[in-house]
Amino acid sequence: MSASRGEFSSRFGFIMAAAGSAVGLGNIWGFPTQTASNGGAAFLVAYLILAFCLAYPALMAELVIGRHGQANAVSALRKVTNQAWQKKFAFLVGFGGIICAGLILSFYAIVAGWMLSATLEPIAQLTGQVQAQTWLSEQSLSRNIIFTAAFIILTIAIISKGVENGIEKWSKRLMPALLGILFMLIIYVMTQEGAVEGLKAYLVPDFSSILNPELLVNALGQAFFSLSLGTSVMIIYGSYISKKENLVSLGAYVTLIDVFIAFVAGLLIIPAMYVAQAQGVQIFSAEGTLLSEDTLVFQVLPALFTSMGYVGIFVGFAFFALMSIAALTSSISMLEAPVSYAVERFALKRLQATWLIGGLIALVSFTIVFNLGSLFGFVITLTTKIAQPLLGLMCCIFVGWIWHRSALLKEIQQGCPEAGNSFFWKVWPWYIKFVCPIAIALVFANSLLS
Repeated sequence: MSASRGEFSSRFGFIMAAAGSAVGLGNIWGFPTQTASNGGAAFLVAYLILAFCLAYPALMAELVIGRHGQANAVSALRKVTNQAWQKKFAFLVGFGGIICAGLILSFYAIVAGWMLSATLEPIAQLTGQVQAQTWLSEQSLSRNIIFTAAFIILTIAIISKGVENGIEKWSKRLMPALLGILFMLIIYVMTQEGAVEGLKAYLVPDFSSILNPELLVNALGQAFFSLSLGTSVMIIYGSYISKKENLVSLGAYVTLIDVFIAFVAGLLIIPAMYVAQAQGVQIFSAEGTLLSEDTLVFQVLPALFTSMGYVGIFVGFAFFALMSIAALTSSISMLEAPVSYAVERFALKRLQATWLIGGLIALVSFTIVFNLGSLFGFVITLTTKIAQPLLGLMCCIFVGWIWHRSALLKEIQQGCPEAGNSFFWKVWPWYIKFVCPIAIALVFANSLLS
């Protein structure tokens, strides 16, 4: 690998960075609300099974492509190909993933900006800044622009430092902080009235609903999308892994951490919902469906924090700090995808490329902010429901159908010489060739139909 590209200095650094990319608002916010809306513990069981049986093999496909190519997503995919049409297909998948990552970051930065402003609101309340508190808590053009810009600048500042001094360094700091805050909040919530009922809803499954097709497709979608699949991010991170590392175990660690944090987030959010319900906050409709699923974090939980009195100010601060950290660990990977391409394709300096692309993404974000009602939902649907599953499907096709089996095994065996005789190798190629494409196609079809 060229020294100018940089690489992760340790296994721990890669695991924290890749897990940080996977662990974002989708885990802390999306997974618990999906669980609450899809049968509670039954959804949890389906999610755990599908994450390891389907999402992990797809993650491995992207990591293998990245490490083999030792380059940006487009170049890495092209190195797998031999024919002209395959190289065009590689550009479509690689560059499509880069564009997808940039578009996701453009709306993600807006949501993360809301998290940042919500983190500062309790501070304004404690210091008696009533006007500032009101401004921080209410939707306004000025607030959205300022905090979106602030979040993008934070992301740029980390990415501009490179792989080891930027991505790896800050992932090692942010991920432990995220876990620390998460566990402190869980301990507090578990002492409140109603938490046990929420715990039962989360952990005691109703197996009669576990084979519900809608539940299974939603669980599969959550497993794929929470691992940042289909955005070229894991291809990029894979390209920064040393040839000496065992990719099979690294991919397993990333999947384990991602699933673990999603599971732990459920231990916080779902009991917190029932605590809020015990304190008079309406969580479910008369039909038993979850209210305010998309705005749960900004409506239901702040009502819970308010009902806690003075201590709720500190709990609210800790919760939204947690959400902001989760957003940042994901955003740095999204920006790295286009930055790595610009640096290698156009020979730009990293600092120059980071600010240029960060500025372009900021312009897209501001355009969405100015047209929040019409563009926000559209960009989310375009990227997460259409582009991601299609691009994930294409990556599986690359590894399963275009890359020669012997060359693929040779790459896997670097860092894992015994891979050829392992259970993983006996199962994985067939998963990537047949099962994963069919599963992703089902997710895509469901997204279009819904």
